Amino acid sequence: MQILDGKKTSIDIQEELSQKVRQITNSGKKAPHLAAILVGEDGPSKTYVNAKVKACQRVGFKSTLIQLNSNVSEKELLNQVDLLNKNKDIDGFIVQLPLPKHIDENKIILAVNPEKDVDGFHPENVGKMTLGLPTFLPATPNGIIELLKRYNIPTSGKNTVVVGRSNIVGTPISILMSRKNYPGNSTVTLAHSRTENLKEICSNADILIVAIGISEFISEDMIKQDAVIIDVGIHRVKDSSKKNGFKLLGDVKYKEVAHKSSYITPVPGGVGPMTIASLLMNTYIACYGRDK
Repeated sequence: MQILDGKKTSIDIQEELSQKVRQITNSGKKAPHLAAILVGEDGPSKTYVNAKVKACQRVGFKSTLIQLNSNVSEKELLNQVDLLNKNKDIDGFIVQLPLPKHIDENKIILAVNPEKDVDGFHPENVGKMTLGLPTFLPATPNGIIELLKRYNIPTSGKNTVVVGRSNIVGTPISILMSRKNYPGNSTVTLAHSRTENLKEICSNADILIVAIGISEFISEDMIKQDAVIIDVGIHRVKDSSKKNGFKLLGDVKYKEVAHKSSYITPVPGGVGPMTIASLLMNTYIACYGRDK
């Protein structure tokens, strides 16, 4: 069993970006500028956005954080999006999800300029991804792809099962893993909570990508020997033995499953840091293009 170390891989990518940015800015060009809109006081969202801001500092990007109250109106949020769309100094920006229930997330996503949509959520970018055209790939699926690539994990002809069908992770990673590319060329099954014979389907997977959003959903009897396990889930669970009062768990029962896998992502330190690295890569492309 080998751990797919997303934290280390993310730092490697950030160092590569830092060197590129240093060379380009030394020649007199601007540094990439990433902005983030954070609505409300959701703990995990704040932690995640703060990690993005720190990552920007590490690689030499400029960053702007716009914090709004949870009772902000949809119209006010749309106005903020419009300001970022029009701000020529901002290369890319994200609106951190989830949003409060009174705000239509789809309306916000549609309002983002596709050329600044470094989260890769806008339908125009999703459509280009589906057609295999150059575009901003969704950050978490792209992070998974990059992790598989950097560990040289074979994917061609493999049976890949994705558990979870969200527009943010499950559906896009199923598309990316089936594309004529590396990583890709897999035979992909997209499963979810309504799938019949889910245990049997998972146990036939060479590569199992779990993004169902249920703590420790996948157990040892649901995977086959030497499967590659990608755990996208992250859940805060109360734990009085911890100083901060909680522990982090994934969608996979790590202690049960790890010994049976050939590769596995830990939680934390697996997919999460790769999502941040992917976001930085998209911002770099938004600023400089793909050829530098």
